[in-house]
Amino acid sequence: MGKYYITIARQFGSLGRPIAKELSEMLGIEYYDRDIVEAASKELKLPVSVIHSEEEKSVKSSFLNMLFPLGTDSIDKQDKIFEAQKKIITDFAEKDSAIFVGRCADYILKDYPNVLNIYIYAPEKERYLNCVNALKMSPKEAKKMMEEVDRAREQYWHRYAGHSPADFEYTHLMINSSLFGIHDTSKILATIAKDRFM
Repeated sequence: MGKYYITIARQFGSLGRPIAKELSEMLGIEYYDRDIVEAASKELKLPVSVIHSEEEKSVKSSFLNMLFPLGTDSIDKQDKIFEAQKKIITDFAEKDSAIFVGRCADYILKDYPNVLNIYIYAPEKERYLNCVNALKMSPKEAKKMMEEVDRAREQYWHRYAGHSPADFEYTHLMINSSLFGIHDTSKILATIAKDRFM
């Protein structure tokens, strides 16, 4: 079996990151998340905090495109960050099998063979509880982050991939992490990946 790739898009608070980490341990392959941001920050000579803020900035693209058809500094910076992260993802993919969390990896790897695109979600109440209990956020901060980060991710995907991260036309598997928890969700995904790729 040659190289294979798993991409994970997720709702904020659905615990997609710890699931990806445990899944990578079960499959014995690397997973990339913040590593992509860190590599992009080196490439562009920008602090990691700038990459994060530009990625998660709300891109009101239709309004901004009408006002600034040739772009703005912020839009230009976002485009440069996307292109840098795209190259980093493909460079990591050339090395070996891997799991990629977020950052339009499903779109970036769309022409690669052996890709499994997963979307992890959970009901709003469960995500809220995860934010407060597991991520140690205040109730107010949890609600705000759930709303703003999900909106920013939607807009990011629409801008660069042309579709929603949860669009079933581009997603092979959607799973409700609240039904199974981190460990069992990872186990289910590992079983599916092994059956498909091994």
